Amino acid sequence: MDAVLGAASSRPQREQEAMIELTSLTKQYGEHRAVDGLDLTIQKGEIFGLLGPNGAGKSTTILMMLGLTEPTSGSVTVCGIDSTRNPIRVKQKVGYLPDDIGFYDDRSGRENLMLTAQLNRIPKKEAELRAVELLQRVGLEHAGEKRVGTYSRGMRQRLGLADVLIKQPDVIILDEPTLGIDPEGVREFMDLIRTLSRKEGLTVLLSSHHLHQVQQVCDRVGLFVGGRLLACGDVDSLSRQLFSGEPYAIDVEAEPFSEELFALLKEMDGVCSAKRLDERRAEFGCQLDVSGLIARKVVETGAELRQLSRKQYGLDEIYRRYFESEVDRHGFSV
Repeated sequence: MDAVLGAASSRPQREQEAMIELTSLTKQYGEHRAVDGLDLTIQKGEIFGLLGPNGAGKSTTILMMLGLTEPTSGSVTVCGIDSTRNPIRVKQKVGYLPDDIGFYDDRSGRENLMLTAQLNRIPKKEAELRAVELLQRVGLEHAGEKRVGTYSRGMRQRLGLADVLIKQPDVIILDEPTLGIDPEGVREFMDLIRTLSRKEGLTVLLSSHHLHQVQQVCDRVGLFVGGRLLACGDVDSLSRQLFSGEPYAIDVEAEPFSEELFALLKEMDGVCSAKRLDERRAEFGCQLDVSGLIARKVVETGAELRQLSRKQYGLDEIYRRYFESEVDRHGFSV
């Protein structure tokens, strides 16, 4: 999988301020431990992806963040507020979009937004201005006066995002927000999330089991299986941890591909392993992206470079490796 997560490195440096802090967070239902000693900190302006299969404990964690269910032990703080002791204050600071948000289908999109504004005690004139602006920002300005019952799944999720934003939260939590949306709608929705975070400094927690979607937009990811956080970081750092210092695989095809050329490439700085695939191809496991240097070296020796491809291990491979090691260690599946 080609590397697509460039968000963390391309973002401007921001002041470190924890917006979500989970400490030894645990939730027990009888004999079942849904969340097991979770420690996690999410910084202001960060887009964090909480990844895991259905039943991993992601939604239970979110409910504890929102103060909708109490932890068995541990603590959860959102925007500096204890979610267990002050759930109302947390809800004033946080916008939450579940996987299937409910609206009044017989009312228009704008009317639904106005109802949410009224519940949040936003003055009517201000609410009207916000509703019009938000409908435009989420691409629903043409549908604001249509009944929500006529909306597609993707349109409902866009309206849900506007509904979350109308109270101007500091943190938004999205629980499987792209279920049932077509690929183009998913891309547009993710672009919208990225824009909101970048331009307005919103902190975003995105819970999903769709690895590729999350890799496109998140600064960091947490891999969540069986109620426990197995790993946390950006894709590059996780890849380096998992793949023995060889996060890049570079496939080279050259003609002629002599043993002398193979030995020369194998000894290059940054190359950790090498194997011949056939008489014209070889694969090199690399600590750094040295594809440009390899190409130059092939040409300098007089060989013809027929093809060069670079692969960086993405979330699919990372998640599979962590998941497999967890099954091997504990003998369970999720």
